[in-house]
Amino acid sequence: MESYATALLYATPFFIGLVLIEILYGRFVKDQKHNLMDTVSSLSSGLTNVVKDSLGLVLILISYPFLLEHLALIEIKATWLVWVVAFIALDFAGYWNHRLSHHINFFWNQHVIHHSSEEFNLACALRQPISNLLGYYALLLIPAALVGVPHKVIAVLAPIHLFAQFWYHTQHIGKMGFLEYVIVTPSQHRVHHAINKEYIDKNLGQIFCVWDRIFGTFQEELDEVPPQYGVLKPANTWNPIIINFQHLWRLIQDAWRTKNYRDKFRIWFMPTGWRPEDVKEKYPISIIKNVYNFRKYQPEASAALKAYSLFQLVVTTFLMLFMFYSYAAIGFDGLLLFGAFIFVGIYGYTTLMDRKIYAVWIEVIRGVGGLTLIYFTNDWFGFNSDFSIGSYLVALYFLITIFGGVYFTYFEKSFATPDLAS
Repeated sequence: MESYATALLYATPFFIGLVLIEILYGRFVKDQKHNLMDTVSSLSSGLTNVVKDSLGLVLILISYPFLLEHLALIEIKATWLVWVVAFIALDFAGYWNHRLSHHINFFWNQHVIHHSSEEFNLACALRQPISNLLGYYALLLIPAALVGVPHKVIAVLAPIHLFAQFWYHTQHIGKMGFLEYVIVTPSQHRVHHAINKEYIDKNLGQIFCVWDRIFGTFQEELDEVPPQYGVLKPANTWNPIIINFQHLWRLIQDAWRTKNYRDKFRIWFMPTGWRPEDVKEKYPISIIKNVYNFRKYQPEASAALKAYSLFQLVVTTFLMLFMFYSYAAIGFDGLLLFGAFIFVGIYGYTTLMDRKIYAVWIEVIRGVGGLTLIYFTNDWFGFNSDFSIGSYLVALYFLITIFGGVYFTYFEKSFATPDLAS
């Protein structure tokens, strides 16, 4: 995990830098595809994902080395050919994992965060899950295990395969000629993120589009059908932690409420969106009917709140990067506590962005908690070793957090009720 944290230390600024370039380009060509609060929410979601993954918070049901040991029919060396085979195997597994996430109720919960933004840009690519707590992905790599692809090759290629899916989350690149027949392009992925009936559950490929063409899930972007983004059951929150578990909570509620015992069991494995008939009638859920005329989630926010939200994102990113930089020195117990502060922080300021009245309590409690930790340890997880006044700056941040929670809750009361903007 330490090597993964080191990779994230460099990868995170790189991806955030590309998001900033896209924002600046949008301003330059007067075709901005970013909404500030949505982008803050997207980047905050990315932070929760990398912190969770760096801590290894997942229950591995079966590992690839185990499958390799018991299923390999041949043993092959790490030549250039095995790297090609491994990458194709990863992409094939990625297609089916993606398809599973779109078609099965339980698995949709771990993917809905990625589709929850009502914008489409590089920032929404970073909306990655923290709800993927069961490690079953190795089962989809059985073909690689059968031909003896070494697990170290898979370990090296897996993050590269993931990172290579970032670039095509943009509206600034049109169709790409012959490449449309080879790889997943921005045009194809705009279709995938769209909620138009013509586009739903299409283009599930991750790097190569051949799987969609073979298995009947390919759809070209149509000029007469402009993509509309989001999910048909809108998240209606900027809080990425809530979004990660919204669908699961609905499933739990429906399973509890239905009188049909068969439905209590099968709801988890039915197609995405399926609900028991008795529950659907008694507890209806609002679904977008007209994708060209719905109200996007955009609670009213002052310029001060927008600046404060951006400030929180920047400081949280910096703290996370320090966590990765000092990963070994902090130790596992310390990393868990540090990670908890980041998670509670993101929950707090995004709840404040939602204009929820209880946000003040989260912000005050985490602020006091941070100050208390600094008081008793005279440090912030070893920050003073690298920067003599580091803990004082972190203490100042927690004081600002307490002040911000109080100010935006009690001194901007006029914004307390969210208004949705079309």
